Amino acid sequence: MPGLAIDLNIYPDETALLEALKAGDTHACACMVKHHGNQMYAVALRIVGDSDEAEEVVQEAFISACSKVDSFEGRSKLSTWLYRITTNAALMRLRKQRGDTVSLDEPQLMEEGDLVPRQLGDWQMEPSQEALTTELRQVMDEAVQGLNPTLRAAFVLRDIQGLSTEEAAAALDISESALKVRLHRARLQLRESLADYLAGGKEEARL
Repeated sequence: MPGLAIDLNIYPDETALLEALKAGDTHACACMVKHHGNQMYAVALRIVGDSDEAEEVVQEAFISACSKVDSFEGRSKLSTWLYRITTNAALMRLRKQRGDTVSLDEPQLMEEGDLVPRQLGDWQMEPSQEALTTELRQVMDEAVQGLNPTLRAAFVLRDIQGLSTEEAAAALDISESALKVRLHRARLQLRESLADYLAGGKEEARL
C-alpha cells in the first residue's frame, strides 16, 4: 500500500480515532488507512492471490469501513473489525470471479474419511515467515492458494497474520470451534500439499 502523508499522532488512542471517524473527520479515515492499510493488504493479497486485485479489495474495504463506522459497536478491536470487512470483500471478489454458488459461510465439518496425522499439534507458521527459505515460501504460497477460500481465510488470519483464535473467529464471524475446524482442515491439506517437497528436502540433506 502506498504511504499517506498523515501524522498518526493526531489521535492519541483508538477511542479518539473512532470518535473522529464517527464525527466525519476526513483526517481520521486517512489515519486509519495509514495505520492499518499494510495489514489489510497482506490479508487481501494472500486470499485473492493478485496484487492489483488486493489493492482494489483494500480500497473497497476502507471505503466501506469509513462509511459504516457507525455500525462498529466496539466489542472487538478496530483492527479485528477491519480484518472482517477486508476478508469479506476478498472472499466476495473470489466468489464473483469464479461464479461460486456455495455460501462462503457453509459449515466446514470434519468427515470420517479425513486422515489425521499422528502428530498434528498446533502447526503454525511464524507471521513474518523469517524461517522459510525463498523457495519454500513460494511453495507454501502456492499451497495456500490451493486451499478452499474459506479455509484459506482462516489459515491466513490465524497462522500467517498471527491473530488469536478469538480475533480470527470474530473477523470471520464464526465461532471459535468452527475456526478450529477450518484450521485443522487447512493444515491437513497444506501438509499433504507440501509432503513431497519437504520429503525431497530431507533426502537432499542426507546426501
